[in-house]
Amino acid sequence: MKYRIALYKSEEGYAVSVPGLPGCWSQGVTEQEAIQNIQDAIREYLAAVDDEIKGQDVREIEVAV
Repeated sequence: MKYRIALYKSEEGYAVSVPGLPGCWSQGVTEQEAIQNIQDAIREYLAAVDDEIKGQDVREIEVAV
């Protein structure tokens, strides 16, 4: 899967968010570290969503952009 991320440079390094996943943020000293950390955060975010919807009637759809 591909997700759009937004990088923010600060005095401490980089913060990064995923606009399509509200509340999914991470950070790193370097841009590369921030990107690696957000990849982990996305996996954890999606795992939490899977746990929350377990047992429900869930379906997937495809949306063309």
